[in-house]
Amino acid sequence: MSHIVVIGAGQAGSSLVAKLRSEGFDSDITLIGAEPVPPYQRPPLSKKYLLGEMALERLFLRPEQYYADQNITLKLGTAVTMIDAQAKTVTLGSETIGYDQLALTTGSTPRRLPGAVGGDLQGVHVVRDLADVDRMIPAVNNGGHVLIVGGGYIGLEAAAVAARKGLQVTVVEMAERILQRVACAETSDYFRKLHEAHGVDIIEGAGLERLLGETQVTAARLSDGREIDVDFVIVGVGIAPATDAADMAGVTLENGILVDAKGRTSDPSIWAAGDCAAFPFRGKILRLESVQNAIDQAEAVARNMLGADIDYVPHPWFWSDQYDVKLQIAGLNLGYDHVVVRQTQDAVSHWYYTGDTLLAVDAMNDPRNYMIGKRLIEAGKSPAPKVIADPDTDMKALLRA
Repeated sequence: MSHIVVIGAGQAGSSLVAKLRSEGFDSDITLIGAEPVPPYQRPPLSKKYLLGEMALERLFLRPEQYYADQNITLKLGTAVTMIDAQAKTVTLGSETIGYDQLALTTGSTPRRLPGAVGGDLQGVHVVRDLADVDRMIPAVNNGGHVLIVGGGYIGLEAAAVAARKGLQVTVVEMAERILQRVACAETSDYFRKLHEAHGVDIIEGAGLERLLGETQVTAARLSDGREIDVDFVIVGVGIAPATDAADMAGVTLENGILVDAKGRTSDPSIWAAGDCAAFPFRGKILRLESVQNAIDQAEAVARNMLGADIDYVPHPWFWSDQYDVKLQIAGLNLGYDHVVVRQTQDAVSHWYYTGDTLLAVDAMNDPRNYMIGKRLIEAGKSPAPKVIADPDTDMKALLRA
C-alpha cells in the first residue's frame, strides 16, 4: 500500500487529492489543513461572503462528505510540527504519519504591517482566510471610515465592497499609481476613475508612515505628512509563499518552493503546487497566484505523482470583480513594451505587446474579446497591433487567420 500525504487544504490541495482519485489511485490519501473547515473558495471571501450574500457552506469546494466517500482522510485544524524527509514522516503534535509521497500545497500568507508602524493595533485587518474575514465583518457592518493600504487587486476589491456597504473609503498606494506592479497605466486609469465615481478617495505616491492609536487604530500618518482619522484598516500589500513546511522538509526554496517542470522539489518524494510553488516558465522561475493555476498545477502534479511524467505548461488567466465591472485577464504581461486599447460602446480591452508579439489582454466587461485574446495567446497568434486597435476588425476572424 502506498500513502500520499498532502499538506495544505486549499484550492490546490483539494484539487490534487480529487485528481488522484479520478486517475484511479486507490491507496491511502491524507489531506492536512491548518484551518478547522473543509477546503473552500477564497475569492468570494472578500466579496459575496463579506457582503453577506453567500453562506459559509456555499464556500466549500466540495461537501465534507465527499472526502469520506472518496476515502480521503481529512485532518483539519491541525498544524504540522515536523517533517522528517529521511524517515518520510509528518508529525502533527503527538501524532506521526508515514508517507511514500508528500505534496506541499500550502498556499500563501498575507504580508502584514510590522508592529513598529502600528500593525499590531486592534482594527487592523488582512484579507486571506475565513477567520480574517469573520473578524472584519463587524467593522464593515458598523460603517465609518476605512483605510485600505495597498492599491493592488486585493486592496481595490476590498475598497469596492466597503464602498458598496456605504463606508467612507480611502486607498493609499505607495507607488505612483494603483495596480502599478501588475497592470498597464491604461488599466490603472480605468479603475481609478471607477473607484472615484463610487466615492473612493485614492491617494497615490504616498506611503504609510505609521498607524496611530493606543490599543485601537484611530488614525494614519502618511509619508507626505498628512494624517487621516480612520475607524479601521485593511492591509492589502501582497502575499508571500507559505514555506514553513518546506523548510521543515529541507527542500530548496527560491521565491517559494522550487520545483521542476513536473512539480517535483529537490527531494524526489516531495512535490509542490499552487501559490507556494516556483516553477520554470519561459526561461524564468515563476510563481502564479491564481485559482486557475492552483487547480491546473495541482492536477498536473497529481498525474505526475502517479507516473505521468508530463511538464506543466500554464495558460494563465485571472479575474477581478469590482462594483459592476468584471476584469478578465488572459496571459502574462511580463516584458511588455506597448499597449493597444480596443474600445467599444460598452466595453474596453487593453492588449499587451512586446514588439509584434501579443502577451496578454485585460478585458473590462468585455468577455467576448477576453475569450478571443485568450485563444489567440494560447495558439501563439499575434495579430498586428493596428488590427486590434481598429474598431471595424472582425475579431473572431483573427482566430481563423
